[in-house]
Amino acid sequence: MAINNVNNGTPKAPIDNAKLNNQQAQTQTTQQQEAAAKNTQTTAPRQDSVSLTQSAQQLSQVQKKGTEAPVNQEKVDKLKKAIQSGEYKIDPDSLAQKIARLEAQVFGIKS
Repeated sequence: MAINNVNNGTPKAPIDNAKLNNQQAQTQTTQQQEAAAKNTQTTAPRQDSVSLTQSAQQLSQVQKKGTEAPVNQEKVDKLKKAIQSGEYKIDPDSLAQKIARLEAQVFGIKS
């Protein structure tokens, strides 16, 4: 079996060492530049940012105030005891008025 156009009797061209060295230097320089660019990209600090809506900021402030508010533990214990014993009575009219007043304050409605 014969292979065409391989070693057809023509002598090989001599290797040009200067040209080979130049090509190797260019390849090495390109690889170094690519590595430096990759290192720069991976070590550059990310600059993430977060922004909160006005509603979220207000909610955060309300939660902070709620945790900082003083608690009258004596009054809490007294109310718990009254509820458990069945002595605590709810006035539905007063409760409804207070709920309406609170909603008016929250939603900016004049009552």
